[in-house]
Amino acid sequence: MANTMTSSTTPRVQFLFDFGSPNAYLCHRVIPALEARCGVRVEYLPVLLGGLFRLANNRSPMEAFAGIPNKLAYEQLEMQRFIVRHGLTAFRFNPHFPVNTLHLMRGALAARQLGVFDRYVDSMFAAMWERELKMDDAAVIASTITEAGLDAAALMQASQDAAVKAQLQADTQAAHDRGAFGSPTFFVGDQMFFGKERLRDVEDEVALQRAG
Repeated sequence: MANTMTSSTTPRVQFLFDFGSPNAYLCHRVIPALEARCGVRVEYLPVLLGGLFRLANNRSPMEAFAGIPNKLAYEQLEMQRFIVRHGLTAFRFNPHFPVNTLHLMRGALAARQLGVFDRYVDSMFAAMWERELKMDDAAVIASTITEAGLDAAALMQASQDAAVKAQLQADTQAAHDRGAFGSPTFFVGDQMFFGKERLRDVEDEVALQRAG
């Protein structure tokens, strides 16, 4: 993960994510291979999924498709196929889902300020979608941060800073203004791609923009 591209001729690739999305976790785990194949560094942009849903008048698939059992069953089948294809055997569906991720997402911005963004992101995604922890519990968040070798007190204090709160709100609004309505969302330059199923399209767009 990186915050800037290393070459002016390399397309800018951005990943808009919220820890509460299982599909964002799955993307996170396969992004390193995508980076290696494409010769890019993916910029991670934290957004608040609940806020983005409200702005876009969107709902989670579990809500939107509650009355369509076959659709929900297919969503689960598609997820399982992706897991098997990429060997993501550590994935566990969090029994506490849906989880309020407000503090986690503010923490991601605080972690960036403190220079520990990558380790924070890895530990939060793992806690949510591998360890099945209740990640809207402040004590659980603190212990998870500590177990990752990070300063829980410093991170949690920084996440309460007014500037951090405002930044998350602004970044979520900016995502909506660009056309985003959920997570995971990718941008290659100004071209948007939604969902883990579009990762091949992301790679194709990188190649297209680089060639162009």
